[in-house]
Amino acid sequence: MSQPKIKRRIGKYEVGRTIGEGTFAKVKFARNSETGDPVALKILDKEKVLKHKMAEQIRREIATMKLIQHPNVVRLYEVMGSKTKIYIVLEFVTGGELFDKIVNHGRMSENEARRYFQQLINAVDYCHSRGVFHRDLKPENLLLDTLGNLKVSDFGLSALSQQVRDDGLLHTTCGTPNYVAPEVLEDRGYDGATADLWSCGVILFVLVAGYLPFDDPNLMNLYKKISAAEFTCPPWLSFSARKLITRILDPNPETGEPWRMPHGKIATF
Repeated sequence: MSQPKIKRRIGKYEVGRTIGEGTFAKVKFARNSETGDPVALKILDKEKVLKHKMAEQIRREIATMKLIQHPNVVRLYEVMGSKTKIYIVLEFVTGGELFDKIVNHGRMSENEARRYFQQLINAVDYCHSRGVFHRDLKPENLLLDTLGNLKVSDFGLSALSQQVRDDGLLHTTCGTPNYVAPEVLEDRGYDGATADLWSCGVILFVLVAGYLPFDDPNLMNLYKKISAAEFTCPPWLSFSARKLITRILDPNPETGEPWRMPHGKIATF
């Protein structure tokens, strides 16, 4: 008789199949043996992390996620380590990426987009209140749970407010080009909060239009379009959606935020 297969355990977690893989990390499905709850176990190879000079980024991601507990942000439960590995235990989110939903089903109705946008803004607003700026907001980093609720993930490029320089601004150019704010590209320092909000505006456009507002195979042309906020809203958008997107995607960070209302209320469409 064959012996029953003994599941690999890391701490109190029974480790199962691989659900994601990157250059120096694997994400595996695991289960908390005490509670039976599913989790996502991110396994990082210490040697590869050091070789790729990613230690600071990993430290930042962990420090950031420890600060944040919000229903629309992927939760970090705990961090463990061995001689060769770092184990990050995260909330297991089953509904895939918002990106896949757009690719598979195309643009959304404004009603559906409104729900996701409000959840995104609530999460981002909360992060900012804790001094955390994401800096890489895009549909690929927005996951969906079984109920279709949005969860912001991947804080690998996030900045904490302690990293702000004496001029009150951040100075690292990062993020995904199509979603990056003009002031980030111009390398003259930027406010992490307004840069995140620009990315939220691009995401909203993608949700209701089904394509990117700024796109060009030539990177310099793409940067020019972003810096000039050169985009056209599709004809099927309502006046209120068009107005909100235009107000967010204002290339001047000084004037591009009037849609934010006092007392945490968000002007929506």
